[in-house]
Amino acid sequence: MFIVHVFVHVKPDRMDDFKAATVENARNSVREAGIARFDVVQQQDDPTRFVLVEVYRTAQDAARHKETAHYQKWRDTVEAMMAEPRSALKFANVFPGEEGWDGVK
Repeated sequence: MFIVHVFVHVKPDRMDDFKAATVENARNSVREAGIARFDVVQQQDDPTRFVLVEVYRTAQDAARHKETAHYQKWRDTVEAMMAEPRSALKFANVFPGEEGWDGVK
């Protein structure tokens, strides 16, 4: 798996707009064959901060995601809503590995 955590700091007056656009993007994203999971989480002690947890089957699937119309619409729509440019960290899963959650290959 190829995991990306996208960190977004949203302007306080744009939080509802950001959530609506991001949920729309997430709903479309989970329909992509290469996406195993796509979570949108909001920080409890600072609700202007969000993390998108994107779990792709391969790095190529992440690249394909950026070519979709729904991603490009989201990117362009939320850009002005951000208090600062978004950032991302990339990860590889350690557990569960190939054996999956039940420990069986």
